Amino acid sequence: MNTGDPGARRLFLGVLPLPEQTAVGRVLRTETAGGVILVIAAAAALIWVNTPFRESYLALRDLHFGVSAIGLDLSVAHWATDGLLTIFFLVAGIELKRELVAGELRSPAAAALPVIAAICGMVVPALIYVLVALMGGGHLDGWAIPMATDIAFALAVLAVIGTHLPSGLRAFLLTLAVVDDLGAILVIAIFYTTDLNIAALIGAGVGLVVFALLQRFRVVGWWWYTPLAIMIWVLTYHGGVHATVAGVAMGLLLRARPDDGESASPAQRTGHVLHPFSAGIAVPLFALFAAGVSVSSGAIAAVFTTPEPLGIVLGLVAGKTLGIFAGTYLVARFTRAQLNPDLAWADVFSIAVLSGIGFTVSLLIGELAFPGGPLSEQVKAAVLVGSVLAALVASALLLRRNKIYKDLHLRETADLDLDGVPDIYQQPGSGAVRD
Repeated sequence: MNTGDPGARRLFLGVLPLPEQTAVGRVLRTETAGGVILVIAAAAALIWVNTPFRESYLALRDLHFGVSAIGLDLSVAHWATDGLLTIFFLVAGIELKRELVAGELRSPAAAALPVIAAICGMVVPALIYVLVALMGGGHLDGWAIPMATDIAFALAVLAVIGTHLPSGLRAFLLTLAVVDDLGAILVIAIFYTTDLNIAALIGAGVGLVVFALLQRFRVVGWWWYTPLAIMIWVLTYHGGVHATVAGVAMGLLLRARPDDGESASPAQRTGHVLHPFSAGIAVPLFALFAAGVSVSSGAIAAVFTTPEPLGIVLGLVAGKTLGIFAGTYLVARFTRAQLNPDLAWADVFSIAVLSGIGFTVSLLIGELAFPGGPLSEQVKAAVLVGSVLAALVASALLLRRNKIYKDLHLRETADLDLDGVPDIYQQPGSGAVRD
């Protein structure tokens, strides 16, 4: 509980206020369904590309369409990466804005916990990749691939397994993943850009200023924002910065607090409309055309014998775990943050392992770092292998933790004498009063 004393130790991973519990629960329910669809799409891609129908998959993925007059005659896979995934990052930007305005990130003291954990969870995997690549004589371009956590996939695993886990763990994973997404976007914008077109970027910047002014003066109506958003996206794409950055920028500019008389803010309304499309269509279609990797004994062997894919697997499985757990421990150990006494560090460790599911953003960075060629396929296979390994290990750990909390719940709610009062409150010294 926050006592209002600036010097008091803040309870870390404790029970959230009701508004935040409601917001977290709503996102979790949506992401769970989206995570299941994401897994189905990735599995469909793997099956499709490893059957006699492989050529039809490649033909569809490489099919071009668009408006060539403005330089947008792109392949289906390209549209999924630069177009549909922009919607995913727009929703991520909205979630980040909510966290900054009304969530865990609104307070610098509270924000330090997930922010430092997320930063450590990005830096350590990158260092592991660089170390492996240097030792094996590999390319350093993929250093950022194991940095990302797939929020939809991770939350889906947690929701299916963690039926009795504390809600604080889910809130921590959600906040961690939001900060992680922001870090990934900054990395893409800074390190994975092509030749910059300054004029186009200036035009995109002007568009964002107009977007912000429309929000500032409370202008409503999709007919204002949709054409403007498309223009900003096109200019960002031609500017040489990955087009998904435009999605995050617009998400952060949307007003997150409702005015008097408003039932919901523009960010809430936009997120409500786009979230199902993002989770149910945009991200699964990206996965369908990004996860098509030929699986063979040679391909799997290459993951563990080639420096680049090996660095990705070790970064996702070991690096994310070490970085997030160590970062969380150091913050709780050397600051005023305090771990909820009802939780164990084993719970935090399980979430750190679960964060090694990189998938969506890792595949995106992999395509930017290694566009085409055999190494590109090996990188995709490494992301899939690393994510699956992290999911399996985390599932085993979470199942054990869930059983412990389930047994505790059963003991606390047992009413063997059927008098309507749990037996634990009727034991000597419990303080309970019987009628």
